Amino acid sequence: MKKIYSLCFAASLFTAACNTTKPQLSEADKSKTITTIAFGSCSDQKRPQPLWDDIVAQKPQVWIWLGDNMYGDSENMDTLKAKYDKQKSNPVYQQLRKSASVIGVWDDHDYGVNDGGKEYPRKKESQQLMLDFMDVSSDSPLRKQEGAYSSHTYGTKGKRVKVILLDGRYFRDPLKKDGKDNVPDPSGDMLGEAQWKWLENELTGSDADVHIIGCGVQFLPEDHPYEKWGNFPTARQRFLDLLGKTKPKGAMLISGDRHIAEVSKVNVPGLSYDLFDITSSGLTHVSKPHEEPNRHRVGEMVAKLNYGLITINWNQKPLSATVRINGDALSTYLTQEIKF
Repeated sequence: MKKIYSLCFAASLFTAACNTTKPQLSEADKSKTITTIAFGSCSDQKRPQPLWDDIVAQKPQVWIWLGDNMYGDSENMDTLKAKYDKQKSNPVYQQLRKSASVIGVWDDHDYGVNDGGKEYPRKKESQQLMLDFMDVSSDSPLRKQEGAYSSHTYGTKGKRVKVILLDGRYFRDPLKKDGKDNVPDPSGDMLGEAQWKWLENELTGSDADVHIIGCGVQFLPEDHPYEKWGNFPTARQRFLDLLGKTKPKGAMLISGDRHIAEVSKVNVPGLSYDLFDITSSGLTHVSKPHEEPNRHRVGEMVAKLNYGLITINWNQKPLSATVRINGDALSTYLTQEIKF
């Protein structure tokens, strides 16, 4: 076990950590130029969590949760809260909360049910617990909004980053199954009309120089039988068409869920640059090494504990970003340069 985990963790510290609320970022903080963003998903509160000290060492200014932020799988809100509290009380994660802006969205296990969608009966109550975990203030408009989608803007004009987080659970139609496998359902939707309208408004006329669009579910892969936007091909194409229509500057996609890491790439008519989907999963457990198809994959598929790290290269012309899939002991498994 690493030295950093030898921190004293008395019961009183546990309670204090769970109840500590980090103040929301001030407008001055939001105006600072963001160069380093870390992200990850699939963190089981019952398992060892060896990556937090690696993440803290990278000094990210923003940390993005991409779902399965704990494993709840319950319709009992006391159960979900206790599991969130355990995750939040990790002493090294507490260091990250103090040094970075923490934002995020859920996937299925923290939503409350594996592979769940709009049919989950406790989604309104569960949303409030997720917002508590993210330290969202009690008077935030997100508290009254149906669905956990949000946007976050950092920096000033010329070096502005917008993070758009999509909720692929609250409004998502039920999956269509063939045995255990998911099969495409062209009639199904991911976001719901209110969220589609909101997303178009966030992209239309945005003056951000970099747009990071995140969702718990993979955007681009089409070939594997597990959860993905490709299970709803009409919604997936609608999303890509919306990007081609609104033409956001410097857009990239980030996703989680899969217990692997990989990079996918497509060309979107209307965009002047390649569109990448960077999947990072999981923080505490991953799949056994295996092969699976992905016609859009760039490089290798990684089945080791991992997190994602985005470095925005503001001084490069044209603007670019370096995205890394990193692991324990400051290791790097994948590196992808993204040019806008």
